[in-house]
Amino acid sequence: MSNDTHPNPTDPDTADQSESYPEIPDVDPSTLPGDDDDAPARYETIRQLAQSGELEFAPEDEEIVAALKDTIAQRDEHHAKVIRAIADLQNYQRRASNNERESADMARRGVVSSLIPLIDQFEMALTQDPEKVTGESIIQGVGMIRDEFLRVLSGYGVSQIAPQIGDEFFPGDHEAMMQQPAEGVEPGHISFVMSTGYKLGERVVRPAKVGVAPKQEGDA
Repeated sequence: MSNDTHPNPTDPDTADQSESYPEIPDVDPSTLPGDDDDAPARYETIRQLAQSGELEFAPEDEEIVAALKDTIAQRDEHHAKVIRAIADLQNYQRRASNNERESADMARRGVVSSLIPLIDQFEMALTQDPEKVTGESIIQGVGMIRDEFLRVLSGYGVSQIAPQIGDEFFPGDHEAMMQQPAEGVEPGHISFVMSTGYKLGERVVRPAKVGVAPKQEGDA
């Protein structure tokens, strides 16, 4: 009987005398099962055989094959749902794009339809006999067309920014073109109006162009 003793890893007296074990060699991942290029094709063949009932297997593997068939059925169901969802999304995007184009076309048609009567008024004015019209009637006609044009614009949410001399200057609504003193106008207030401004809703399309009374010498 041999008296050789083997080191016990749990014994502190012999733990440092543990025998050496062979090193585990490195494994090339390409040699592992299923990592070859043909594996997907083989797996698909197995799946098809399992679905058709032609897959041969040992009786003890019956539950494994049943689970495989159930997994395949779930995969196909989820795949069909994804395809339907993609088709629904594409149809929705097409409908949304068509609706957007149609809405834009309707808006443009509405603007054009509103402006056509103004063109008619200009045409009527141009057919007047120059020998029979007066300067006053021309001014009145132009004013009527201007008023009608403003009425059309107001239907689309456009409003005027029409400051008066002496009004306080607001940078958002007014654009100061120069400093110009005016009698009775306080510094920082509007001293004259060059052109009217316009808003679309609450957004300034063009500020009113104005002159502003400068500060007097000696003002802080």
